[in-house]
Amino acid sequence: MSTELTESDVPPPAEPSSAPSRRAFIATTTAVGGAVVAGGLVAGPPALGAEPAAADGPPGSRVSLTVNGKRHTVAIDNRTSLLDLLREHLGLTGSKMGCNAGACGACTVLVDGRRVNSCLTLAVRLEGAEITTIEGLAPGGEDGELHPLQQAFIEQDAFQCGYCTPGQIMSGVGCVQEGHTGSAEEIREWMSGNICRCGCYVKIVRAVEQTAHGK
Repeated sequence: MSTELTESDVPPPAEPSSAPSRRAFIATTTAVGGAVVAGGLVAGPPALGAEPAAADGPPGSRVSLTVNGKRHTVAIDNRTSLLDLLREHLGLTGSKMGCNAGACGACTVLVDGRRVNSCLTLAVRLEGAEITTIEGLAPGGEDGELHPLQQAFIEQDAFQCGYCTPGQIMSGVGCVQEGHTGSAEEIREWMSGNICRCGCYVKIVRAVEQTAHGK
């Protein structure tokens, strides 16, 4: 006996499911997982072919100052130290980098007649300043007569390796100009910020005394 199915007996076709397929779910979660959350907003991945946003560079300024009698105007990063300005921008490598923390005095220069640790001094704060380095100390220039303290260092044999010598001499000049040369003890006190790892302290003090008092 045969049985015929009528239209009412055939179930209607299933409607498409609203749930995402496994492949679509994985693709969606991967994209969302790579999004960047910033300021409470979710930023999706950049469009294909889009150029990345250019990062802003460090803030910079132009500073004009006089170094060894010559005027310079230089564009620098605001974080540039006076030591880096002298060595990297102006090619004056006589001032040495020792500790880079203001503890050894190898980088000592004169700013408006006062000795400073150039590694701790921001160049951008020296607009209009007068800077003297070891290269500009001799009155006759590089090929001329030496400064009296430079000559005294030679006569007293007040150096060995020579690395700290430019800072020692610049600090000694400041010490003499400030009038802190009443005794060997006073000189040692006011030169204590300059370290000589070769141990030439006695001869350095004698060189400063010779310059201050003509001994």
